[in-house]
Amino acid sequence: MDATKKLVQKKHKENKFLWYGKSDWAFIIVDMIILAIFFVVIIYPLLYVLMSSVSAGNVLSLSLIPKKISWDGYTSVFAYPFTWGSIGNAVLYTAVGTALAMIVTILCAYGLAQDFPFGKFCMTLCLITMYFGGGLIPTYICIKNMGLLNSMWAFLLPSALSIYNMTVMRTYFRTQIPQELHESAQIDGCGEWRYLVQMVLPLSGAVLAVIALYYGVARWNSYFDSMIYLQDKDKLPLQNIMRELLIVGNIENMTSDMEAEAIAQQRAELLKYSLIVISSVPMMIIYPFVQKFFVKGVMVGSVKG
Repeated sequence: MDATKKLVQKKHKENKFLWYGKSDWAFIIVDMIILAIFFVVIIYPLLYVLMSSVSAGNVLSLSLIPKKISWDGYTSVFAYPFTWGSIGNAVLYTAVGTALAMIVTILCAYGLAQDFPFGKFCMTLCLITMYFGGGLIPTYICIKNMGLLNSMWAFLLPSALSIYNMTVMRTYFRTQIPQELHESAQIDGCGEWRYLVQMVLPLSGAVLAVIALYYGVARWNSYFDSMIYLQDKDKLPLQNIMRELLIVGNIENMTSDMEAEAIAQQRAELLKYSLIVISSVPMMIIYPFVQKFFVKGVMVGSVKG
């Protein structure tokens, strides 16, 4: 009996496409067409930017084939004196900022996930900060009075906690970590710190990876806070140097000669696309490593708050 059942399942698996009806095939075809359109819409701009960054001519055709390969854009970027230092600063600020934000977010989310008096009131106070803030000038005065100006802590500490990310993590702790596990750990004499580190965090890999990605991307792409609070040029991250390099390049390329202006405009476009590629590649490299956790971690926060 079991052998017959296994044989039927094997035949069904081998000929599964024969079981599809006309409506099933119509759905599959339409689905594939829609996915192909989405794929082209997403991949075309990426390829266009990449090809334009190495093209000495225009890349306006659908073929995306450069008329002439040129590395002048990348050469100009890496020849700039502050580029390499800014890359190191950006990596440092992203790593430290993400680690600090994860520590603060985990502790806050774990505390608010527990049942304690005025817990809902405390959560409401946290949510209010998502809609109301002190503004730039009061924040600047506060940072200045604390003596944090011209240091990375001036923009890492105020952004160490995202209420949205904390809410997602709190929801995960409340819905995915069984309360019985906490009670069992308490009976065995396990303290809160040990329970958090050895039991909760190992079971929360999906949401931790997603939140870390959120913080890392936000810190890597941030330039406004460092532009406001950092005064020394050698402390600026990559995004600020890229912005300055693009502005300086556009100013230097201004000329009255039409032919020279066309060449200068072409060089400015080459520089712009090279900057886009350089600033985007690190996050694109990191994303595949956390992709498998992304869908699960994101869907947790959408179930209930």
